[in-house]
Amino acid sequence: MQIIPAIDLLGGQCVRLHQGDYGQVTRFSDDPLAQALDWQRQGAQRLHLVDLDGAKTGQPVNDAVVKAITAALGIPVQLGGGVRSLARAEELLACGLNRVILGTVAIEQPELVRQLAARHPGRIVVGIDAKDGLVATRGWIETSTVQATELARSFEDAGVAAIISTDIATDGTLAGPNLGALRAMAEASTIPVIASGGIGSLEDILSLLSIAPLGVEGVIVGRALYDGAVDLAEAIAAVGPGRLQDAVIPPSGSITV
Repeated sequence: MQIIPAIDLLGGQCVRLHQGDYGQVTRFSDDPLAQALDWQRQGAQRLHLVDLDGAKTGQPVNDAVVKAITAALGIPVQLGGGVRSLARAEELLACGLNRVILGTVAIEQPELVRQLAARHPGRIVVGIDAKDGLVATRGWIETSTVQATELARSFEDAGVAAIISTDIATDGTLAGPNLGALRAMAEASTIPVIASGGIGSLEDILSLLSIAPLGVEGVIVGRALYDGAVDLAEAIAAVGPGRLQDAVIPPSGSITV
């Protein structure tokens, strides 16, 4: 399972939101590039960027920072937030991003997702952010009536590289992942799932091994890394090759390693 550190960008700074609330912002660094390089140094195999300004307004406020990060890092970088047109997605891919994540447009313009996935195989990811099972859009400001699992299922044959499943209720809380929602997402389609939201400890990461066989191939970790609750190098070693095979998964779904 891949451990993917997150950098959320707001006004060029590295921040975290509590449950997606732009009124509850914690600023961790005014140098996202230095932070990205540090995650790479600690062994990250992929970096996850979120353009919070883009998600909220659709404006490319953080492009200079994004380009600096992709130019400096030797690992794949993916980005989501405010990618709502073919031109914008291709602009970001051209500047060095390995993957672009489509969120709002996945529900508003599903054909755009299919078009981009066909044009850029392996580089388009669908971000499904949900609260109480329903998809939220536009930086989590609006909630739809579409079930998250239904949206995932609709892209089964689209050729997207992965689905990032974010549980808004647990995001930024360190309260642990919503294993039930992740299990439902993984079972909804054969598309690989990347978990996001709620990770507060190494034990939380290890708990995901119980659903890894269903197709949960990675986990995005944010606040827990910045707060020091999770050590990136330790987490990467804990879920390294062989750890899934060594895991004991009781019927309850808990796990010991």
